[in-house]
Amino acid sequence: MRLGDLWVNLVQTLLRVFPFPCETGLVKIGNPGRSSPVLLTCNFRLTVERVKRALEGIDAYLLVANSRGVNVWCAATGGLLSNHDLVSVLKTSGIQDLVDHRKVILPQLAATGIEGRNIRERTGWRIVWGPAHFSALRAFLSGGQVATPEMRRVSFEWPQRLEMAAAWAFPISLAALFVLPWWPSGVLPLMGLVWGLSSLIFLGFPLYEGWIRTTGKNVGFVFFDFGQYGIPLLLWVVFVLGLMAYALLGGGISWGFVLRWGLSSFVALLILGVDLMGSTPVYKSGLHEERLLRIALDAGLCKGAGFCEQVCPVDVFQVDDERRVATLPGAERCVQCGACIVQCPFDALQFENPTGDVVTPETVRRFKLNLLGKRIASPGKSEQGQKSAGP
Repeated sequence: MRLGDLWVNLVQTLLRVFPFPCETGLVKIGNPGRSSPVLLTCNFRLTVERVKRALEGIDAYLLVANSRGVNVWCAATGGLLSNHDLVSVLKTSGIQDLVDHRKVILPQLAATGIEGRNIRERTGWRIVWGPAHFSALRAFLSGGQVATPEMRRVSFEWPQRLEMAAAWAFPISLAALFVLPWWPSGVLPLMGLVWGLSSLIFLGFPLYEGWIRTTGKNVGFVFFDFGQYGIPLLLWVVFVLGLMAYALLGGGISWGFVLRWGLSSFVALLILGVDLMGSTPVYKSGLHEERLLRIALDAGLCKGAGFCEQVCPVDVFQVDDERRVATLPGAERCVQCGACIVQCPFDALQFENPTGDVVTPETVRRFKLNLLGKRIASPGKSEQGQKSAGP
């Protein structure tokens, strides 16, 4: 990798929580021909560059769709990567004149926002769901374009955790510079506190991952989420009481010191704790009410099409080919992404909350999640897309 590319990737990684768009359209990888595979990704620049590197040595066409500079999963789930965006790039890129087939490979995590049936009806192109992570693209293409269970499964390995720790800590620690005029000696310790907390939370994830769920339900980020049990707040209170006790015992620190550290540590913990759970690929934020939803199957409607199994990132489903029906042996692992509901052509799946209320397939398709976990009308859906999204 060239030094310039390395620098760009570093900057984009540190700022990956912000949109970072690049040009949309068609990119040729190698020397593709009329039978070469056609793949699609978002226009989050870091993703595009990584997909291009993963495809080095392969002759392929890469379509870059407008996701408003947001990564695939967040954009699709939030309505920023929609049916309209895929149809647009298929029709304007000229790809239909370059290949003899009508098959486009999409990242599996786009299944929360792009409906395979809708795209085929509107364009004649058939969607093939690729692997969840770009690193498996080479094996996917060489293996007959069939995603294995391992390719479909979303994980949170240490390189991803390290990236997210840096992506959270960098912009928040920069905010510590605002206290420079009033507390110059506290800037570096504050930055160290932010980087330490972020690193501890993300790199230590495997140590407490098993404690996040109880009774098979996603109930919140037990240690770092203000939305569940208030444990971070309790830890902060203990920290401040310790500072006060030290000051009262004549430890040589002033009440101004206690006030500054108490306030700054509270702000740092609040910012870091507000959505850290939502920054993992396997658990929703404790602020999202949808974390309590469970996936429900109407076996009478299910025909065993298998799309749910193809797009589920956590192995919830297993399709019985003989009985032509899906089962949910991994229901407790559900991350409420809704991809299975969006793709089911028979509307056999829906969400149910603990009180028995239902979130219908039409609602999941038409309304997407904002950052607070509320379903709003998707800005990316055209009127035609909305009408065809219902049952």
